[in-house]
Amino acid sequence: MKKLINTPDDLLRDALQGVEAAHGDRFRVSYDPAYVVRADAPVQGKVGLVSGGGSGHEPMHGGFVGPGMLDAACPGEVFTSPTPDQMQAATQAVDGGAGVLHIVKNYTGDVMNFDMAADLTRADGVEVEAVVTNDDVAVQDSLYTAGRRGVGITVVLEKIAGGAAEDRRSLQDVAELARRVNANGRSMGMALTPCITPASGNPSFELTEDEVEIGIGIHGEPGRFREKIGPASQIAERLMTPIIEDLPFSSGDRVLAFVNGMGGTPLIELYIMYNEVAKIASAHGLTIERNLIGNYITSLEMAGCSITLLKLDDEMVRYWDAPVNTPGLRWGV
Repeated sequence: MKKLINTPDDLLRDALQGVEAAHGDRFRVSYDPAYVVRADAPVQGKVGLVSGGGSGHEPMHGGFVGPGMLDAACPGEVFTSPTPDQMQAATQAVDGGAGVLHIVKNYTGDVMNFDMAADLTRADGVEVEAVVTNDDVAVQDSLYTAGRRGVGITVVLEKIAGGAAEDRRSLQDVAELARRVNANGRSMGMALTPCITPASGNPSFELTEDEVEIGIGIHGEPGRFREKIGPASQIAERLMTPIIEDLPFSSGDRVLAFVNGMGGTPLIELYIMYNEVAKIASAHGLTIERNLIGNYITSLEMAGCSITLLKLDDEMVRYWDAPVNTPGLRWGV
C-alpha cells in the first residue's frame, strides 16, 4: 500500500489542516469536535444546511461547503460516521434563525448519529429537519444500511437545496424540495478495482485483472454481481437499465445525468461513459437538460464510476443553475 499520508491515526486532522491552509478565506475549521463551516456562518434569515459522513469520499462533503450549497460538513474518520457532538456543534454554528436542514445518506451510523444530534439541538430551541437520501438501486439492504444506500443523488440534492436556501426559502420548503429530489433520483455504481483504507492496508474486496464489480457501494462494499470486463457501452447498459426501470423513467422525461468517478478513473474514461449514457437516454426518449461529469463522491482510489439520473422539474432546474461557490463545485459567480 502506498499513501501520501503521515500516519493513519493522524489522517483526518492532517487533512483538515490542509483544508484550512488552502481555503481558510472561505472556511472555519473546528478540530474538537471536527467540522468545516463557511466563513460567514451563521447567515441570518437563511436555512442552514449541514451534511457529513465518513472521510474518503472527497470532495463530498467538505468540498461542497460555501455559498449556494452546504453551510457546514462533519467529517468522520475514513468510512466511519461522524459523531453526534460534531453534528450538534455544526448545527449550532450555522443556525441563523430560520432552522437547519440535515442531509443524511442512508447508512445506519449516519442516520442514528444525525437523529441524536437533531434531538439535542431541538432541545436548545433550534428547528431541525432531516432528509435521508436512498437512491442506490443496487441493493435493498447491506451491512451498512436498512434500505437503500444514499449515494450520487446526495451531491445533486445538496446543490439544489443549497440554491433554495440561498434564495431564503423556508425550512419546510427546502426540506420538501430536497425530498422531491431524492424521490426522483436513482443511482448505481461499478468498480474496476477495490480501494484500500489507510488503517487496514488491505483491498476492500478482490477482483482479478479481467473482472468488474457491478453495484458497489461508496465504502468499498462488493456489488450486485461480478463479470468479465466488457466495453464501456456494456457497462453503461448494466448501470442504466436498473436505474431507468426503477423509478421508472418514461419517454419525454427531462433529466439531469451525473457520471461520477470513484476516485481513480481518468476524466477521459468518464466522458466515454457519459457518451454511452447519453445514447441510452436518447433511446428511451429521455432529454438530458443538465449534466455533471467528474469525481464528486469518491471511494478513495477506487477505479470505476457511478451513474445518477434525476427526473427534473422547473424548480429543480432553477436551483441547479443558481450560483454556487465551493471548492468542489463552482459556477455563476
